Amino acid sequence: MDEKILEVKDLTISFKTPEGILKAVRGISFDLYKGETLAIVGESGSGKSVTSRAIMGILAGNAIHERGSIFYDGKDLMLYSEEEFHKIRGAKLSMIFQDPMSSLNPIMRVGTQIAEALYLKNNMPKIKAKARAVELMREVGIPEPEKRYFNYPFQFSGGMRQRIVIAIALANNAEILICDEPTTALDVTIQAQILESIKKIKLERNLSVIFITHDLGVVANMADRVAVMYAGKIVEYGTANEIFYNPKHPYTWALLSSMPDLDTTEQLDAIPGVPPNMIYPPQGDAFAARNKYAMKIDFEEEPPLFKVTDTHYAATWLLHPDAPKVAVPPIVKKIMAKKGVDHGKEE
Repeated sequence: MDEKILEVKDLTISFKTPEGILKAVRGISFDLYKGETLAIVGESGSGKSVTSRAIMGILAGNAIHERGSIFYDGKDLMLYSEEEFHKIRGAKLSMIFQDPMSSLNPIMRVGTQIAEALYLKNNMPKIKAKARAVELMREVGIPEPEKRYFNYPFQFSGGMRQRIVIAIALANNAEILICDEPTTALDVTIQAQILESIKKIKLERNLSVIFITHDLGVVANMADRVAVMYAGKIVEYGTANEIFYNPKHPYTWALLSSMPDLDTTEQLDAIPGVPPNMIYPPQGDAFAARNKYAMKIDFEEEPPLFKVTDTHYAATWLLHPDAPKVAVPPIVKKIMAKKGVDHGKEE
């Protein structure tokens, strides 16, 4: 997993609104490697979906690209025209959205929609495209695909519709698959099945996956690396093991503390307050007002990314050598203990 397939550098995107300029993404940088799953995690409004839409070239008309680049195949996607994006969208970059119905034509048979993705993008003969569509339906777990090829979207459950969308996304053998909250609207059992399907297909096809979610628990067993976003910035990133078993940012602690599991006996912690209004970004650390560990400097100066390991960084003043030591929240400490991480009473 050492072949870099996508590189985001200092990406900054804002939106024109009647109230003013909303700072949605504020100078984020990350890499995506061949065959890996990178999870981007954060609450609604953190900028994660804007980032994914920038990669796909589907930003809203009021978006302002202030600076930064997204390099794919040696070229900066932020300089692409709509015509250039049209050539690689689906063929090289595919996306699965939260609501499958937003991606499906309600009055077209689902098999035809998959086949259309094949013959329009690849000039595949229609008979061959139909046969391949049936294969894809079987690959994503649709029972009796030869029969269900002729069904309409409303004849499928939410989970099955999401599988159809995955089949469409896979139709052109894309290299990068972006999953934007693909399981949020599904019940827990179906959610697990969809996640397992994505994981299986990723391994079979050596896909690179960007998985967008507000729930760290969703990606616990499928992410290779995790980037935690808050108020348009990446506040912590590292391998999945580092984020789950050695988290350093108070926001990551808060996300983990609100994540239930079967072994949890402690009361889950809700994150107090609400995210800041990014039309008026706060001075200092954007999480300071909601952070019970905040120090005076958090309200005055934005923290840099401190290095924890060669693969793990976090933007919190708690990592400064002069910062006071604070106790890790009990639920987070319990998660860390499962991996055998011993940090004593203080971190």
